[in-house]
Amino acid sequence: MMICSQYYPWLRYSKAFALCVALLLSSCSSFLDEDPDNRVALDDLEKAEQLLVNAYSVASQNFTDWMTDDVQFTQGTNLRLSHEQIYSWQDVTTGPTEQDTPDFFWFQTYEAIAHANEVLKVLDELPAETDEEKARKRAVEAEALLTRAYGHFMLVNLFGEHFDGRSGSNDGVPYVKTPETEFLAQYERESVRKVYDEVEDDLLDGLELLDDTFFENSGKYHFNRNAALAFASRYYLFKGEFTKCIQYSDQILGSNPEVFVKDLTSLEFQQASASIIEYPRLYTSPDLPSNFLLMRKISLVQRTDFAFGPDENFYSSLFGSHPFGNLTDERENPALVKGFDAVYPSRYQSLFERNSLNSSVGTPYYIHVAFSGEEVLLNRAESNAQLNNLDAALADMQVLVAKRYSGGTPDLTLQALRDFYDSSNDQNNLLSFIILLERRKEFIMQGMRWFDIKRYGFSVTHDLADGSLITLNEDDRRKVLQIPTSAVEVGGLEPNPR
Repeated sequence: MMICSQYYPWLRYSKAFALCVALLLSSCSSFLDEDPDNRVALDDLEKAEQLLVNAYSVASQNFTDWMTDDVQFTQGTNLRLSHEQIYSWQDVTTGPTEQDTPDFFWFQTYEAIAHANEVLKVLDELPAETDEEKARKRAVEAEALLTRAYGHFMLVNLFGEHFDGRSGSNDGVPYVKTPETEFLAQYERESVRKVYDEVEDDLLDGLELLDDTFFENSGKYHFNRNAALAFASRYYLFKGEFTKCIQYSDQILGSNPEVFVKDLTSLEFQQASASIIEYPRLYTSPDLPSNFLLMRKISLVQRTDFAFGPDENFYSSLFGSHPFGNLTDERENPALVKGFDAVYPSRYQSLFERNSLNSSVGTPYYIHVAFSGEEVLLNRAESNAQLNNLDAALADMQVLVAKRYSGGTPDLTLQALRDFYDSSNDQNNLLSFIILLERRKEFIMQGMRWFDIKRYGFSVTHDLADGSLITLNEDDRRKVLQIPTSAVEVGGLEPNPR
C-alpha cells in the first residue's frame, strides 16, 4: 500500500477538476486546518525509508520485447489493441492505466520518482543526533538519489534517442528534482545529454553515500552497492564511455567474475528445470550472488496466453547457433508453449496478488531481475572488445559460456570465432558474438534487446497475420517512443516527431 500519493500534474488532473477544487477550497478553508487525507507525515527516518519502497517503478520494461527481432506474430494468444500497436511500432492510444504499455511505464516511473523527491525534500529537516542516525540518514539519501537516477535513465532511453555525439542535443525527458507544488505546472523536456548528466550526478552522489549495513535483511530489493555499481556499468556502456564501464564493472567482478554468474549447467539448475515454478523461483532468487537488484513488476508479459513470443523455429535456431559443435545451450530450456506457434523461456514466475482472500480479481506481477552479474560481465566484455582489448573480452566470455553450454567444455578462441563467422576481423567477430548472440540469448524476453537495437541502430522486420512484412529501419524515428498524450496536452511537453 502506498504511504504517499504524490503525483505529477500530467498523471491525473484536468482543468475542470482544478476549477472544482478551487471552489471547494474557497468555502472549506476551516476544514483544511486538519490533514485532508491519510497521508503520512515524513517526520522521522523510518517513515522516509518506508516511502522509498514506492520509489521503484512497478511498470515493466518487457513490453519492449514485442518491438524487437526476438518475437514474431504469434497465433492463438490474446491480442489487445496496444499489443498490435506496439508490435507494429505505432503510437499506443489506449491510455495510461493499461499495463505493459509506454504510457503506463511513463506514469508509474514518474510517480516513483515523486516518492524519491518527497524523501529528498524532507531529509535535511529530519533529526539525526547519533552517528548511527547520521549514517542511516545518508543511506536513505543514497537510495533516494539512486532510484531517481534510475527512473530518469530508463525514461530517457525509451522516450529519447540513444545518447551519442549526434543525438545528445535532441529532446529527452523532464528531469524532475523537486516535489510537485504548483497545480497544473508546465514542464520542459531537457536534452538527452542534460538528462544523462543529471543521472550521472545522482548516481555518483548515491554511490558515495551508500551503506549496505541498513539493508541487510532486504538488500536485493534495495539499491545495494553491487546494484548501484551495476547501474554505473550499464550507464557508462550506454554512454559509450567504455573505460569507465570497465572501471565500475571491475569493482564488482574483479578477477573472479565466475562468482557472479549463475551456473545453468549445475545440478541445482538441472533439477529445477523440471518445474515451471521452481526454475523461475531459483532464477530470481535473492540468495544467488548473481542477482543484484530485484523489483516487483505489475505485468502480464510472462503469461503464455498473452501477446507475442519467439516463434518456435526461430527460438530453436537461435539457441542452436554457437561455435561449440554439439554442445547444448542450457538457456533454451525450460520454455513454455505460447499460443500455437511460439515458446516462452521460463525465467519469471507468473504471480497474482488477490484484492482480498476471497476475491477472484487482483494484480498480476512478477519479480524482475533489474541488475545481474551476467549483465555486468557482458558490459565489461563489450567495452573491452570496443577498446580492442580482445584477450580481456575473450576471458570474460569464456567465464559465461562455461556456465551456459553442457555436454563438453566450450573453448572460446579467436580462431573458433573466425571459423564460425567466416571472417578474419577479430574485433567484429567478438562484438557480434557478445551482442548479437550471447547478450541476445542471455536476456531474451527480459526487456533488454530493445536497448541494444537502439544503441547499434539495428533494423527489425516483423511479419503480420496476413503474411505481409513491415520494417523498422536503422534510423527510424519510431524507435523513440511517443510521449503520452496527456503529458503533451496537460504537461505542455513537445511530442516526438513522426
